[in-house]
Amino acid sequence: CLMSMNVIRFQMRKYAAIVLMLFGMMNVCVVLCASAITKNNMQELKVKKINAAGLQVDALPALLDKENVAFVPITNVNWEGKYPYRPEVSFRLAYADDAFLLHFKVKEGSVRARYGNDNGSVWIDSCVEFFVIPGGDGIYYNIECNCIGTVLVGAGSGRSEREHATQDVMNGIQRWSTLGRLPFEERIGETAWEVALIIPYTVFFKHEISSLDGKTLKGNFYKCGDELQTPHFLSWNPIETENPNFHIPEYFGTLVLE
Repeated sequence: CLMSMNVIRFQMRKYAAIVLMLFGMMNVCVVLCASAITKNNMQELKVKKINAAGLQVDALPALLDKENVAFVPITNVNWEGKYPYRPEVSFRLAYADDAFLLHFKVKEGSVRARYGNDNGSVWIDSCVEFFVIPGGDGIYYNIECNCIGTVLVGAGSGRSEREHATQDVMNGIQRWSTLGRLPFEERIGETAWEVALIIPYTVFFKHEISSLDGKTLKGNFYKCGDELQTPHFLSWNPIETENPNFHIPEYFGTLVLE
């Protein structure tokens, strides 16, 4: 009888060990599956290098057409319960020896450009944005542009620790807009507009960047209009937060510079 009890105890220990091993495998599977889901949700964009020597910004859309740089839609309405409006927005991005070349197209129900001076609150106007991490230190730049080409540039590792670029740095950004460059109050009614930017690497003022050839960067693209008749917050790469927040680098997609 004692031998039978010992056998039973041995079998129970063996089964308990098997159960624990299975639970461990299940936990590993859950972690791996979550990682795969997160990875699969992340967007990736191949960024073509083109020759832009001597280029003026008003000629940028035609050059991108010639180089067959395709538009990419911005469609993620991450906070649909509170902000369901989805204007039509797309962008295309290329790069040159010393600059990013960026072109946005927008069609929305109203448009506003109250801010005409750089580093103002352009995000509450009709605004498009490009956030990017150009170095390996976690510092990202927010480049925000309203519909008349007024630009804000900030740098830092988080939302609350932004440092604005100086006006000398801002003056290096070439801008073009189909709506001109003069500020105006909100115009109600469907409006289509475009902006193009030539963003020299000197804009990344906390880094010394001479070349980005062949680099893989993290970044995201946005459309917003915090104080428009219909506020909205769209992103290229999805963001999983409770409230609108573009300053979360872990939700940046991948930019592969060819």
